[in-house]
Amino acid sequence: MPTVLVAEDEPPLSEVLTYNLGRAGFDTLVAMDGNEALQQVQQNHPDVLILDWMMPGMSGIEVCQSIRKLPEVKSLPILMLTARGDEMDRVQGLDAGADDYMVKPFSPRELVARVRALLRRSQPSADDSMLLFGDIKLNTVQHKVTAYDKTVKLGPTEYRLLKFLMECPGRVYSREILLDRVWSNGVHVESRTVDVHIRRLRKALLDAGGVDPIRTVRGAGYSLDQEAL
Repeated sequence: MPTVLVAEDEPPLSEVLTYNLGRAGFDTLVAMDGNEALQQVQQNHPDVLILDWMMPGMSGIEVCQSIRKLPEVKSLPILMLTARGDEMDRVQGLDAGADDYMVKPFSPRELVARVRALLRRSQPSADDSMLLFGDIKLNTVQHKVTAYDKTVKLGPTEYRLLKFLMECPGRVYSREILLDRVWSNGVHVESRTVDVHIRRLRKALLDAGGVDPIRTVRGAGYSLDQEAL
């Protein structure tokens, strides 16, 4: 049974999180400050860390940065929770090493879904070779995409872009995050290049039929639109 460490200094919220995670089949550990969170990560090696940004002692950002420097736990999936919802705050959290980001208040059901998605990405199995979003299917083993029962031909960048968006549908990603997660490390690419590849991906999916599944959020970025389904 996967173990989730909840690093949250507000007892009522910590109880809500542990209750909902327990109902979903997870074992839980609790840390009430940043120093304790880092200590528990090193001692107990949880499968996922839910990390509050603002905590006594070390902040969530500092905990996240420290974890990414420790070889034995640096790949730990981290979901950051915070009341800070500005785009720059989201970018700062992700730049610190967080894998996902949720703004308070949030839906416990969505949080559990995000935790499961992080586990799938960190511990892939044969059953996880297929990503689904409505009538769009992406086979990560065969590198094959179909939409509305038609094969969709994508370039390597468009394929990686679609795969990344399908791993967490509904979430809005800025151009900077997409450049960091989709493009190769060390390759300098202008942020507007993302727009070009989004247009190519959108056209390829539309050519297969159906509605446009990609939502453009002015000033924020792109996501796969649940409402389009």
